Amino acid sequence: MPINLPSNQIKLTNVSLVRKKRYEIACYKNKVLEYRSGNETDLDNVLQIPNVFLSVSKGQTAPKEDLAKSFGAKTALNDIILEILKKGELQVGEKERHAQLERVHNEVVDIVAGKLVDPRTKRVYTSGMIEKALAELSSHGAQPHEKGTPNQGGTATAEGGEEGEAKPKVKEAHWTGVVATKSAKSQALDAMKALIAHQPIPVARARMRLRITCPTAILKQAVKSVAEKPAGGDDDAPEEKAKGTVKDRILSYVEQVESQDFIGEEWEAIGFVEPGAFKGLGDFMGTETRGKGRVEVLDMAVVHEDD
Repeated sequence: MPINLPSNQIKLTNVSLVRKKRYEIACYKNKVLEYRSGNETDLDNVLQIPNVFLSVSKGQTAPKEDLAKSFGAKTALNDIILEILKKGELQVGEKERHAQLERVHNEVVDIVAGKLVDPRTKRVYTSGMIEKALAELSSHGAQPHEKGTPNQGGTATAEGGEEGEAKPKVKEAHWTGVVATKSAKSQALDAMKALIAHQPIPVARARMRLRITCPTAILKQAVKSVAEKPAGGDDDAPEEKAKGTVKDRILSYVEQVESQDFIGEEWEAIGFVEPGAFKGLGDFMGTETRGKGRVEVLDMAVVHEDD
């Protein structure tokens, strides 16, 4: 005798669940994080079925009336699914969660180890040393080093004590370990910021190696545009940098010049630039040379490997 199941019950197996409020969606394993990081854009490859459930394990779909009350009567089903997919909590088993965190952790450590160097020797650290440094930060909650001004309660007194001289509070870079809800790349950036801010070991960003070319006719022209203030620079820096020639401004972005030469009617320089200065250099070349100057990346992260 056949058994008639309720029409709103659907049986699914081997799924990853994403839950928001009391609603769930059924996704393919490992696809949720790929979608959130932008590596996967096709929802058909992410969703096992384009529907919203009250309980995936029981195969119970969410009634339209309940969805209308929770998300609004005019909200389309596809928009509800996208909201749950983007903002919901990924439900995984204990073993799967541990394996997933371990994969993300290893990826973060590998990225950081390839981007940071010892500023004294310019050599990369091993993955093990980076892992220990991050573990030290997470065990201490990545609290900022005391420099005399912060007190035990976390408040700080502005130097000088004069009214109007207090600088705006800068958000501290913290590291408390990897999570499964963010991409490894974004977490690696957070880890690098925390390592650079707190220096459990001496670290600095590896420099970019660039080739810069500019017509000689433009090179000696006076700078017309106001320079962007470099990160951490003084307020007077833009006016100061605005003086001089185009060549002076270009070289002000370069930390170390490897070579420079004139080839026909073009000037070419190869040098090393901090990653934070790359955008400013590119913007300056685009506006000041009107597209006639070029910046070519030869190496994203120049480091010195141990023999």
